[in-house]
Amino acid sequence: MSMLELLSHEFMQNAVMAAMLASVACGMIGTLVVVNRLVFLAGGVAHAAYGGVGMAFFFGLPVLPCTVGFTLAASTIMAGVTLRNKERSETVIGVMWAAGMALGILLLDITPGYNVDLMSYLFGSILTVPVSDIRIMFGLDVFIVAMVLYFYRDFLVMSFEPEFARTRGVPVTLLYFVLLGMIALSVVMIIQVVGLILVIALLTIPPYMAQGTSRSLMAMMVRAVIWSLFFCLTGLWIACLYDLTSGASIIAVATVCFFGKLLWEGVSVKF
Repeated sequence: MSMLELLSHEFMQNAVMAAMLASVACGMIGTLVVVNRLVFLAGGVAHAAYGGVGMAFFFGLPVLPCTVGFTLAASTIMAGVTLRNKERSETVIGVMWAAGMALGILLLDITPGYNVDLMSYLFGSILTVPVSDIRIMFGLDVFIVAMVLYFYRDFLVMSFEPEFARTRGVPVTLLYFVLLGMIALSVVMIIQVVGLILVIALLTIPPYMAQGTSRSLMAMMVRAVIWSLFFCLTGLWIACLYDLTSGASIIAVATVCFFGKLLWEGVSVKF
């Protein structure tokens, strides 16, 4: 079945919209995650987000808004800890990583009449994203893009010359909290596409693919968005074609491209 035939179905149209919106967040925020070396911290935020999922079902709240609030709170705590005590930051992030997952699972276990598909949140369920969630994702995208463009010069200096940024009067601490908050928002969006377990790959592989051919931070962001969209649409098509899990298929495509690039770079160096 061709992609055009698949697009005749409403669920596929919603899936493509979700992929496009998530790709914008992946490309822009993923680039800042990579250049600021915050991959482990982003992973902690991603896994802590599962606590928000469990809380939503336990209290009967909408999943996406509740997860956004919980993840923002978790990212704020992590930002404060990493700024105040960098020596122990990895330990605290690791504990919050595990605690968020444990809290979510326990809340789901004790939720009356629990019948939630756990796999859809761990590995994504882009084919079942409702229109209401797409509207929320669009709003989050608008906010993320606006914040990145508004603080672009400050993010640029902070990412490559943090000490110089402080001497220039750039509010590095504030920007760090803002960045962690945007990572939290991006994570919640990407959960819809590839799930909590695979979210970190979609945040890091597209920026890596874009890094070598980009001469500026903005160019890297744009290329990362394009790569992310390519991974999502190709993986989505393969998943529908062979009846596979969509989130895992998306990451499989991204991983093949990642190792293909590594192999090509290795061969280029030899010759």
